[in-house]
Amino acid sequence: MVKPDIVFVARLAGVSPATVSRAINHPELVSAATRRKIDLAIEKSGYIRNRAAQAMHGKRSATIGLVMPTISNMIFAEVTQAFNDTVSDQGFTLLLASHGYDLDTEYRLIRKLFEHRVDALAVIGLDHSHGTFRMIAEQRVPVLAIWNYAPDSALPCIGVDNREAGRLAAEHLVALGHRRIGMVFPSTVDNDRARGRQAGAMAVFQAAGVELKDHWRIEVPYNIAQAKSAIAELLGRDDRPTALLCGNDVIAQGAIYAAARLGISIPQALSVIGVGDFAGSAQVEPTLTTVRIPARQIGVSAGQVIVDAVSRSDPDFMVRTRIDLDLIMRASTGMPADARRVD
Repeated sequence: MVKPDIVFVARLAGVSPATVSRAINHPELVSAATRRKIDLAIEKSGYIRNRAAQAMHGKRSATIGLVMPTISNMIFAEVTQAFNDTVSDQGFTLLLASHGYDLDTEYRLIRKLFEHRVDALAVIGLDHSHGTFRMIAEQRVPVLAIWNYAPDSALPCIGVDNREAGRLAAEHLVALGHRRIGMVFPSTVDNDRARGRQAGAMAVFQAAGVELKDHWRIEVPYNIAQAKSAIAELLGRDDRPTALLCGNDVIAQGAIYAAARLGISIPQALSVIGVGDFAGSAQVEPTLTTVRIPARQIGVSAGQVIVDAVSRSDPDFMVRTRIDLDLIMRASTGMPADARRVD
């Protein structure tokens, strides 16, 4: 049986082979009605184009790579979905990989994606190995860092200022009257998101004269169970903080569960604030105060920018787009007990 080719699809759809090719490779140049006819013809015929052969001849593969730190929890789920939906609507297929917060692994994954001739690459954050930066410079395809923003970034970027996120969270606790504050963050090595938030928060605390006790600063991964265990140990001591600033909502949810296990009321005896406003943050009890990162907006904007860069065949494009943050005040923060006393 002969495999259907592009000429067969064109006959079925009642259009020219050139129109079929244009609909596949540049769908934005073909009317919606014609694209629907061609899509139906492709579905009926079972036609599969040979992307490998196209890549060998210098044509686009219509694939975009996205390399994430993790796909095991909700941290990047919304931005990934929005990015995927946006590039898919423009005829691209997303190739997704996860490096587990290991930049050497990230380097190997990016190399594999380039070997598959992706048309563009998106990465999370601005921390990458020297080898990755060299490889990106050599490949001459559009690369975009999403989730983080920096005014002097080496890569084009669309995201939030994580120092500002830390600052907003810290200012909220200080404004409520907290001065006994703990900080619960993941490792900041090779993680510019956590490093920026921590630096922004510490600057606020130092300016306000907040004493940052060493045993009130703990390091945990982005994992609810591990965060709950480590924070329960911190809160089980006689000398404990009145508030916890957590590196993101995953850790903050772990803090809420730890307090519940120990019978510590939130926010009467302990305030908890996170960063992200991820799925579930508005449903935990008490509902979580957090700094919202607009993940969907970031994903959609990033998808549109990278598709445009591919369309223009512009590997040297540069954008640095800062997305606004919002403080979302819910039930997990309040004034410390000593500030509520009336003389």
